[in-house]
Amino acid sequence: MPTFNYSKSAELFPAAIRKKKRAGFAYRRFDTAADAVRFAIEELPADSLNGAYLQVDEARFDQNGIRALYESQDFPLTRRTPKAKPTTEQTAAVAAA
Repeated sequence: MPTFNYSKSAELFPAAIRKKKRAGFAYRRFDTAADAVRFAIEELPADSLNGAYLQVDEARFDQNGIRALYESQDFPLTRRTPKAKPTTEQTAAVAAA
């Protein structure tokens, strides 16, 4: 498989068929594919990413393809650290307050 070029420009398209206001975003163009991939994974709600696709040159990537690009060891940008889930003790303390 050829190496993906994250420095090429990219376009992110919402789902072609969607319910009213479901996509949550409109077509968006990015200077680099890396920025587009990070935006899609880190900023879009999951239901907006479902059915969306990324186009880089003639190649198209669906939700799974975008996620694979993001999780690749070749991804050039710093990934957002996932928020830690609250522990049972923290949840109980908030509920008691």
